[in-house]
Amino acid sequence: MKKFENIATVKNSEKWRNSVKREKNLYSHVYGLSTMRTEFDRDYTRIINCNAYKRLKHKTQVFFSPENDHICTRIEHVNLVESVSYTIANYLGLNTELTKAISVAHDLGHSPFGHQGEKILSAISEKECGETFWHEKNGLHFVDDIELLMDFENKKRNLSLTYAVRDGIISHCGEIDETCLKPRNEWIDLYDYKEPNQYAPYTWEACVVKIADKISYIGRDIEDAKTMKLVTDKELEKIDSLIEKIDMNNTNLINYLTVDLCKNSLPEKGLRFSKQAIEIMKLIKDFNYEKIYQNEKILPSIRYFKVVINEIFYLLKNEFNGKRTIYNLKKLSRYYPKLANEFVSWLANYALTEERVEQNYHNKIIYDLENKESYCKAIIDYISGMTDSYMIEIYNEIVRF
Repeated sequence: MKKFENIATVKNSEKWRNSVKREKNLYSHVYGLSTMRTEFDRDYTRIINCNAYKRLKHKTQVFFSPENDHICTRIEHVNLVESVSYTIANYLGLNTELTKAISVAHDLGHSPFGHQGEKILSAISEKECGETFWHEKNGLHFVDDIELLMDFENKKRNLSLTYAVRDGIISHCGEIDETCLKPRNEWIDLYDYKEPNQYAPYTWEACVVKIADKISYIGRDIEDAKTMKLVTDKELEKIDSLIEKIDMNNTNLINYLTVDLCKNSLPEKGLRFSKQAIEIMKLIKDFNYEKIYQNEKILPSIRYFKVVINEIFYLLKNEFNGKRTIYNLKKLSRYYPKLANEFVSWLANYALTEERVEQNYHNKIIYDLENKESYCKAIIDYISGMTDSYMIEIYNEIVRF
């Protein structure tokens, strides 16, 4: 089989830079850089050291079950995507460093409580800020504006990731049914995205991550549903009988789909599965939607998520009072010290407040706390970065006296 051009051998060459037309974006020189690592390797390191990545271990993937160690969390899903992506990229001769960086970053924008939390925050955002909230766009916002690391002078800086990784984050939407995936040809301003899956990714590596995302969750969700007793053995036997070519477990399914993709993909035709693999994926996806994602047994938890998120948002929103907003928040700490004090401290990273000591920062200001819409956006960003457990802790502080 003809493999893809091994761009790993030319990624630092003039040919690579000219061919992708993004010299200024792929090669960032914010930090004191050495020759030990490539730009993509540095991106990878920055990502796994940022707070949003660390919090993924306490964020819901599909099922909210903080007490069960065997239910997939967001970090386990990310690890699966990294593994599958690396296997595919390595076989096709692509840049594995870029692939790994996109993989570990692709879900940094997820809110607490998984996709249900995302929908709740989106409803709030549309009402208060006039824009939808979706995790791919929020992921780009987080790596560009929210996540901070200390530089060599002990000053906080934005991550300043390469264009290729940032594109992979916002372009990774795995809720797609494309039979073929190729990268787009043109450079775009990534903030031109208005909805998920609006554009194809800009690199083959990002295309690989986008497909690996789907490979990684489609079978894992069934395993979790079985553990949670949302599906019966009889229902599982039915889906097993429809899939004759593989033994229906997540490990075999990942192997089958990964091998199938590698065998059927070519530079001219794009990343693609066989007809048989596409049929199997459709059967499993239809089963998942009917028996898992739309299962009435998860409705109580969804109602709970809505109460928790809305209570925290509107409690903080009610403290807006122009120049006196920070003062009001400090007064609020009398009743809710953890929420109020930590929110004030968090705001100091991104807005001009008395708590911000300018010599400690090199990042950009992104909120105007005298503007109500900007303040509401700050609350949404703050909530979206929370883990499930922290959000519940904050909610309990509110409702308990």
